[in-house]
Amino acid sequence: MLSNDDLLDHLQSAACGYFLRETNLANGLVADSTRVGAPASIAVVGFALSVYPVAVERGWMPREQAVERVLLTLRFFWRSSQGETGSVTGYKGFYYHFLDLQTGQRVWQSELSLIDTSLLLAGALTAAAYFTGRTNSEAEIRELADSLYRRVEWTWAQNDKTGLSQGWKPESGFLHYGWEGYNEAVLLYVLGLGSPTHPLPSTAYAAWTSTYQWENLYGYDFLYAGPLFVHQFSHAWVDFRSIRDRFMREKRSDYFENSRRATYIQREYSLRNPRGFRGYGRDCWGLTAGDGPSTEVPRADHPKHRLLGYAARGVPFGPDDGTIAPWAALASLPFAPEIALSAVRHYCERYPDMLKDYMLPSGFNPTVTGDGPQGWVSQGHFGLDQGIIVLMIENYRTQLIWKLMRDCRYIRRGLRSAGFRGGWL
Repeated sequence: MLSNDDLLDHLQSAACGYFLRETNLANGLVADSTRVGAPASIAVVGFALSVYPVAVERGWMPREQAVERVLLTLRFFWRSSQGETGSVTGYKGFYYHFLDLQTGQRVWQSELSLIDTSLLLAGALTAAAYFTGRTNSEAEIRELADSLYRRVEWTWAQNDKTGLSQGWKPESGFLHYGWEGYNEAVLLYVLGLGSPTHPLPSTAYAAWTSTYQWENLYGYDFLYAGPLFVHQFSHAWVDFRSIRDRFMREKRSDYFENSRRATYIQREYSLRNPRGFRGYGRDCWGLTAGDGPSTEVPRADHPKHRLLGYAARGVPFGPDDGTIAPWAALASLPFAPEIALSAVRHYCERYPDMLKDYMLPSGFNPTVTGDGPQGWVSQGHFGLDQGIIVLMIENYRTQLIWKLMRDCRYIRRGLRSAGFRGGWL
């Protein structure tokens, strides 16, 4: 049996391999998934820019090669076309969610995405914080990352309102919904508040946190969000241990502790398994955003088993169709390693056929008939899943990404503007 360190080495290295293989070396864009015809995802590019420093530290990529890839990527985004028409890459410093992998232009009539642009920028700032050498190439990385961040017009995205919109389309303008309730937008607001050129006012953050929903579930008091990724994505870059905004000071908690509780709530929900799905249990949990089966499957005990396809699943209020995202346990490793490692070992030992060279699938559903006890398994792999695996394993092992971003003046400024105090800040 592999030791924990050896197991994490295999899983992290395999996830890192996604970015080494799925990047277009002509422009630095990274495919959203390994499926045929998949476009580039700007969020996945943000993860890639953060993965490269990990790959260098782990000896999986020469530093010179990582510098070359980062420069290629940042140059593309800095030079790419910005404008109000749909046949561009971005507008107002933001970028479209999905881009053609070859041309870099908007595809699928996707939105100008605030959160995905934030993930992209987090990656750029991570690369700038890591590549601090005196060479011209590393200096250019820092200059480009800074310029990309400064170009974003965060206040425009308020659309004359207090809070932020979720996105914009050239055909119809701003989307009709903003950010309500706790979600992955903590990183988005921190970056917006920290801008030296177009900063959000602190009232924008206060307006968002006023929509939070505090709950008591299974004996845990916590800030509610159903899907597990909400409790993970911002934490890939920001170390929230012992730093608190006004909301968390009033609750005598912090966002890291909140994610720990959310992880235990996930496990408790799977133990109780209120809908009677197969496979759920102490070491089989992880309801989050990811791929799942979409074909209706009649069953005697679930005559109307509605399957959701790619969706954000959550606990305890749903939606839930029996699909588990095994990578979600790894992404919770910094919060609750004692149960996360146990779950990962369970997947490896109970369902070895769904692992391909230690790469975890986006989702599997034992309730839906398939080949073996794992039932239905997502085909191919998704960059978001693999990226969060690399970063959260590294934060658990060395805190590399957290340390880099603790020294980023924009992150510190944004956190302070949001009212965070204490701890390392």
